[in-house]
Amino acid sequence: MPAMDSSMIWNGWTPIVHGAVMATVGYVVLLILLRTSGPRTMSQMTPLDFVVAVTLGSAFGRTITAQKVAVVQLIWVLVVLVALKWAFAYLRSRSERMRHLLDHPPVVLYEDGTMGDRALRRHRLVEADVHEAARGAGKGSLADVHTVLLLRNGGLGVIGYDAIGDGSSVTPYVAKER
Repeated sequence: MPAMDSSMIWNGWTPIVHGAVMATVGYVVLLILLRTSGPRTMSQMTPLDFVVAVTLGSAFGRTITAQKVAVVQLIWVLVVLVALKWAFAYLRSRSERMRHLLDHPPVVLYEDGTMGDRALRRHRLVEADVHEAARGAGKGSLADVHTVLLLRNGGLGVIGYDAIGDGSSVTPYVAKER
C-alpha cells in the first residue's frame, strides 16, 4: 500500500479560505441571479430549465474546489450561464421556430376512451402510468377521464369530462401519436 501524502490530509489554510470565499460569493451571486430571473426559473422545469440547472450546479461545484479559479471567473461563468438561459427564453417567447426547437408539445396518452399505445411506447410509459395519473387527479375510473397528457415537464396531466369544455386548451397544443 503506498504511503499517504500529508498534503492529502492538510495543505494549509489557503485552500480552505479559497473554498469558503468561492462558496460564499458563488452562493450569493446565484441567489441574486435566480431572484432577478423571475419565478419561472424555479417553477416546474422544462428541459431548457433542467439543462441550465445542471450546468449551473456543475460549474459552481467545480469552481468552488478548483484552486486556480478566481472569484471573478466564478461570477463570470454563472452570469454567462444565466444570460444564455435568458437569451433562449427571450428567443423562445418571440419565435415559433425557437419554441419548436426548445419545447416538446404535450402528448396525448389517452383520449376519450382510447389508450395511445404508440405514444406510451415512444415515451417509455405503460398503461398503469395513465391509471396512476387518473388516481392522482382524484378520478376513480378512466370513464371519468377525457384526456391524459404527457406534459413538457414530464408530468402527466389529467382532464376529466367535467372539465374538458370545448377542448381549446388541449386540441391545438398537443402532438397526437396514434
